[in-house]
Amino acid sequence: MNFLAGLATILFLGMAVNSWCAPLSLQECLQKARDHNPELKTAAWDSAIARENSRLAKVSSYPRVDTNAAYTMQLDPQAVKIAGVTAETQEADFASAGVDVSYTLYDFGRRDARIRQADAYTEAAMQGFLSTSGDVTLQVIEAYFSVLEAGRLIQAAGEEVAQITEHRRVAQVMFEEGTVTRNDVLQAEVRLASARQKLMALTNRCENRWLLLNFLTGSDPGFRGELDGSTTMDDAALAASGTADTPANRHDIKAQKRILEAHEFAVQENRENYIPEIYTRLGMDYVQNDKVREQTIYSATLGIRINLFDGFASQAAHEKAVRQRSKQQDSLRLSEQRALLEITTDRNDANVAKEQITVAEAAIRQSEENLRINRERYRERVGIASEVLDAQTLVTQTKTDYYRALYDYQTATARLQNALGEL
Repeated sequence: MNFLAGLATILFLGMAVNSWCAPLSLQECLQKARDHNPELKTAAWDSAIARENSRLAKVSSYPRVDTNAAYTMQLDPQAVKIAGVTAETQEADFASAGVDVSYTLYDFGRRDARIRQADAYTEAAMQGFLSTSGDVTLQVIEAYFSVLEAGRLIQAAGEEVAQITEHRRVAQVMFEEGTVTRNDVLQAEVRLASARQKLMALTNRCENRWLLLNFLTGSDPGFRGELDGSTTMDDAALAASGTADTPANRHDIKAQKRILEAHEFAVQENRENYIPEIYTRLGMDYVQNDKVREQTIYSATLGIRINLFDGFASQAAHEKAVRQRSKQQDSLRLSEQRALLEITTDRNDANVAKEQITVAEAAIRQSEENLRINRERYRERVGIASEVLDAQTLVTQTKTDYYRALYDYQTATARLQNALGEL
């Protein structure tokens, strides 16, 4: 009875603590995860980095301005000989400065390909973040329902402990009256110890699931709240026909498609490496030299550049881009096939769990009636103790099956929504 008193005290204190806390809904947990989840915070940097890469790719659309300044000291100034006479053409020590403005007028699509490639990667990073957000949302939902499930299993295990304790009391009374042997009491003692161990294991499992939920939502590890036991997932996705399902709405598939676009632009960029580039240049160069009339030279250049040979680097870059594109095409097909498999599997799991709920509800009623009959038979001395203990265990098992099916259905529905890209 001391154990039951301690258990009652723990449950009472837990209810008291929960009553002091505001009820914690699933939507509140999801909002906390969006605000504080460490994985989402890390993933957000990918989008920020991709945006900066896009800005970096667009710098070629603007002119490049360079400036320089220097001071040169020579042992002797440069000079020329004219008709046997030596004439210096510069000062021994002189300052120099310059400003250079250059701009690529046209490069036959290479610049545009780089920009569009960077934009595609930026969009892929954004879709990747949304995909990660969906995965985190699913993890929070699974953790939320796992805590609810653990609480229900603890409740069922506590009821089993109470029932076996009562059976042990009845067996002890009947043993003292001499109507049963001490073996009945010993069986009850052993079964009670097993039930207590199960209860402790379930309590520890619930504690660990709370730790996971707090980690996912960025909460303090010691936080405990009262979860909304009436929370259910929308099963509209389950009711829809599975034949029309496509993974097109999934953010990870969208990210894969944007990456494929980026590889297409990379192939286009590298294919144009041997095409000329038309550029313009404006310059101002100053050299301190009192030997000449013009110390500052202004210039304007319109030119064309073309690579004739670079050690086959351009060819290797083009072949690399082609192979990366082919790899990404296969990766996209693989992701789509896996998504379809995931959708079908999750729908099957949800359908089976839904059927299990109905079966388990009937099994609970039957097991409770079986327990009542065996308990009465034992008290009337026409039944044996092991039948009562087995019936009590059967009640706990049917309740366990029901709660697991109930929450398996909720999590399978959430997984199906995530597989369809609807979370």
